[in-house]
Amino acid sequence: MQVRIGNGTRAPRRPGTANAATPEGRAPVPEPVVPAGQGISPSLARRVLDVAVAVAILSLVWPVFLALVVATRLSTGGSAIYRQRRMGQGGIPFTLYKFRTMRAHTTGPEVTAPDDDRVTRLGALMRKTSIDELPQMVNVLLGHMTLVGPRPESVALAARYPDELRFVFRYRPGVTGPCQVLVRDEKVLGRAVDVEVDVDVEDFYLTQLVPHRVDMDLDYLSDPTLARTVRWLVVTLLYLVHTAKPRLGPACPEFAPTSALGRPTDD
Repeated sequence: MQVRIGNGTRAPRRPGTANAATPEGRAPVPEPVVPAGQGISPSLARRVLDVAVAVAILSLVWPVFLALVVATRLSTGGSAIYRQRRMGQGGIPFTLYKFRTMRAHTTGPEVTAPDDDRVTRLGALMRKTSIDELPQMVNVLLGHMTLVGPRPESVALAARYPDELRFVFRYRPGVTGPCQVLVRDEKVLGRAVDVEVDVDVEDFYLTQLVPHRVDMDLDYLSDPTLARTVRWLVVTLLYLVHTAKPRLGPACPEFAPTSALGRPTDD
């Protein structure tokens, strides 16, 4: 096959070269950074639910969104929206959006313990209420995330996952999910720090928390029906408004009777 060069003549194209007018000339498909296997997308029904809920939330809360942009910028000294590369479907990273909750230009562990002095007062409040995750509705609209799914892990921590747990990166990450509701990392890490002063929070997270988180998510991911998705959204809403707090125990907490939901506690 030949290509036209500057003087109007044609020359053979070398194997592997691309032409902007052909499919080979398009932007390359992102490669997985963590071997996870073929990506698994949400069903069409779940995707429709994703778009509908994301559009509804962004339409309703945009005044709050704008107010938080101003307040966050003033309290953190940086941009209001925090961007970080997270592990997406099929092990392909994407840029996740959140309200910034930590002071700008600070460094520390990839996971956050309760006494982390990088977190501002406003940031602590947003973390407690999960308001800092509102910008993730944009990720949902873009197809980077789904409403219910596994935690969108940071690329740095995902690379340290044990091989037998990396299959979880095949699935599209979620704004909420079983492990994100049932296990609040900061509280668990806080207890670990109280017990062991010199504990490595990242090592504790990877060796102790991650296996349990993946196991909880797997129960939902093995049968992610629309009904179960909606029920996990309801459980999440009840938890956020402090009407109820899911407790560990049943294999499928979203199907459990109301007795499986207890009053929130300040532990």
